Amino acid sequence: MDFLEQVADDLAKDVLKVVEALDDEEIIMQINKTITASSATLGEAYMTAVRVRRAEGRARQSLKQIAESRLSK
Repeated sequence: MDFLEQVADDLAKDVLKVVEALDDEEIIMQINKTITASSATLGEAYMTAVRVRRAEGRARQSLKQIAESRLSK
């Protein structure tokens, strides 16, 4: 992972924690607006990291449900 991706991913992780704690999805876009004002490249990487982390979370939840369902039989 290069420096840009690492910075974006670290920020995405932190933002998603706050979003979950406060139940406020708008925070993601507020942070993106702040980032993009200085660096469109970082803004794009940040939004990609947010999408990837959310997709991973959904996939892990699905895997957990599948495993629980099949193990309970």
